[in-house]
Formats: sequence, structure tokens, C-alpha cells
Amino acid sequence: MSLTMAPSKRKTQFKALVRTWGDKLGVEITGLYVRPMRNKWASCSSNGILSFSAELLEFEPDVWNYVIVHELLHFDIPNHGKLWKSLMRAHVGDWESCEAQLRAHASRCHESR
Repeated sequence: MSLTMAPSKRKTQFKALVRTWGDKLGVEITGLYVRPMRNKWASCSSNGILSFSAELLEFEPDVWNYVIVHELLHFDIPNHGKLWKSLMRAHVGDWESCEAQLRAHASRCHESR
């Protein structure tokens, strides 16, 4: 997927990927939003509503997968303990590199403000 793709098409593909992961992980998604968020990459509510930062659309799909799976796992695992990390590794592989990309991006953005 190209970063030069129209933002609306990237958003549509992102949402489709969220739904695919939701089905795979057995999470019922009742609401799905991609919107500006100041302090988080994503959030989820106990009633199945997911919100993702529109800024994620600037990243490659491997980062999308990391953030999506991260949030979906929180429906069953509320922390970042051993089980959560094990499941992240099983589903995403090297999730730490994606997390590092997001942290580096956030740090650069924070410095430019």
C-alpha cells in the first residue's frame, strides 16, 4: 500500500483491516472511528467502540497492525503483562519496532511544537 494513496482510500483500508482483525480475534466492534486525537494513538471502550488517531494513516500497515491488535487485545486483557505481550508477539511478531516508530514520531512532533 502506498503512502501516496488518497487519504480517504487509506482510511477505508484501515477500517477494513480493523474489522478483519476484530473477526480474527473474536471482538465485536460496535463503533469504529478514525479521528484527530491529541494524546493517544487509539482507545477502546468496554462496549466495543474503537477510536484511532487519523495520524496513523501516515504509517505503513505493519504499524496499523500493531495499534489495531494492541487495542483489540485490551478487550480481554486490560494490561500489558506477559499474556498480552505473548499474544502481541504471536499476532504481530516484532511489535516493539512498531511501538518504537510511533514513539519516535511522537517525540519529533512534540519537539516541533
